[in-house]
Amino acid sequence: MVDFRGKFIYKGLSLDNIIMSELHFLGTGGSVATAERDNTSFLVKEGQELTLVDCPGSLLQKIKKLDFNPLQISSILITHVHTDHVYGLPSFVHSLMLEDFLVRIYGSKETIDFSRKLLDMFHLLKKTLKIQIEFISLKPGENAELTDSLDVQAFRVPHDSSSLAYHFFFRKGGKELIYSGDTPRDSLVFQEARAKDYLIHDCSAPSRFFQKYPSLYTMHTHSLELGKHSQEAGVKCLIPCHFFGELEFSSAEIEEEIRRSYKGSLIIPQDYEEIAL
Repeated sequence: MVDFRGKFIYKGLSLDNIIMSELHFLGTGGSVATAERDNTSFLVKEGQELTLVDCPGSLLQKIKKLDFNPLQISSILITHVHTDHVYGLPSFVHSLMLEDFLVRIYGSKETIDFSRKLLDMFHLLKKTLKIQIEFISLKPGENAELTDSLDVQAFRVPHDSSSLAYHFFFRKGGKELIYSGDTPRDSLVFQEARAKDYLIHDCSAPSRFFQKYPSLYTMHTHSLELGKHSQEAGVKCLIPCHFFGELEFSSAEIEEEIRRSYKGSLIIPQDYEEIAL
């Protein structure tokens, strides 16, 4: 219903007081961008606050294309220091250096040390800048409160020595989301994701490419094994991402391989896609 002031009211609550949880994908591809997919990163929206997960590319343009204000971003989570996950950080800070606001950057100690050096190399940690950066190093198993209604816990994954995956807890709705970052199939990830609401996981290519290039097994996950292990873990909604841009395959092939085993809800996201949680 709508009250006389034009506000939507649901069971006595204004929408102003309802926390809306959403994912907004800025990119869904691997390290090589295509015309359709840029490097993987996404926003977690809780109410009016945004958390940015990974930091590649020209983020401000993408954020503005989604009609968000970059000043809504209070936290940045970086999974690891490979180029396609962190190279946009100097551009992001440089573009907002005259804005008086605080952004917290989270990651492993190696990631935080790298991020600090990267920003310092571009003279973006000077006290004369209005933007304030707080660096927060997370150990595996450590929790952080990102907003009044969103917590995260870090855990280690075997992709790079700097790699962390993230377990999000949405306090208002009680839902949980796991983001693996880049990772080969790892039992810890699927233990963490057991019976969880959402799993966003590396799904770099169909299995035929891993058979052709076996070294991929040590760094990434293919769609056939992702579907199998997600089904075994009882994941309620699977969201594959980080699709290789340098290999020729279709989303239909990814879906077919996942669906050989996985019976839950499946969302294969596109860049700029919104997912309500």
